[in-house]
Amino acid sequence: MVSAPHEAMHRIFQECPGLFSRLSDVLGLELPPLTSAEPLTVDLTETEPLERRVDTLLRIETRNDGPFLLIVEAQGKKDPGKTASWPYYVTYLNNKYRLPVLLLVICQDHATAAWAARPLTIGLPQWPTVTTRPLVAGPHNMPVITNVAEARKDLALATLSAITHADNPDVDAILKTMSVALRDTPESIAEPFVELIAQGLGNRPAAQQWRNLVAVDLSFYTSPLSEEIRDEGRAQGRAQGRVQGRAESVLLVLGARGIDVTDATRDKVTACDDPELLRRWLVRAASVTGSDEIFEETPTDR
Repeated sequence: MVSAPHEAMHRIFQECPGLFSRLSDVLGLELPPLTSAEPLTVDLTETEPLERRVDTLLRIETRNDGPFLLIVEAQGKKDPGKTASWPYYVTYLNNKYRLPVLLLVICQDHATAAWAARPLTIGLPQWPTVTTRPLVAGPHNMPVITNVAEARKDLALATLSAITHADNPDVDAILKTMSVALRDTPESIAEPFVELIAQGLGNRPAAQQWRNLVAVDLSFYTSPLSEEIRDEGRAQGRAQGRVQGRAESVLLVLGARGIDVTDATRDKVTACDDPELLRRWLVRAASVTGSDEIFEETPTDR
């Protein structure tokens, strides 16, 4: 099953096709000025029943050197199958479009990035017939952006940086920088980046940090993520309200029956967040002779 981080690592190039040009320094690649970039179909299926798909495929125009194709692959872990599929993608697309092809792999950990960067050869050790050399962007070479002005300067690059550094110990500072940078950005521009970061963090602890930042710093957005967070907040508020109301009912019944409520009982009831336990205490409150007796289990409770 395709994971959310996998989708975010390559989908950002669909949202911002020109992002590749800003990775030149990171990748150590000298490129001519790019003039345009166009997403192409990712389906590489042949007439035979063999389905092959790349993650993202772009046709990029340059100012002086003509067009080329860019394959973007999101790689979450080492996969021996890529030894065969990546060279296939490159040669197939070169044959289909008759254009130069570059392969860019996006990773979120150092081990996978080092593995992905190895040249892939087809042929004999002493005479490789075909060599595929992926470009790799990951935590080993992507900048750690914790300066708001720098993030605002290139939101797409800053978003990809946040995704590739999802496991960085300083990820909280990176995410805070992004939330501040996006705060004054028009919602139509910011929304894809908000969602991509959420996807890219997956189920890591930093994902909850990002949700908290979206809820506070970007609370005025109406993106799917912000709406989901607000719905969760409303649901939690209703649940907390029910618990609080039930705790008050326990104390109210005891008081109405003229039973002295000790401080220890009051503290224990008001601190309880288990609605079922509060329900049982409420039932007992109608018959006990002392407030502490509501905590004593009876055979019918078991």
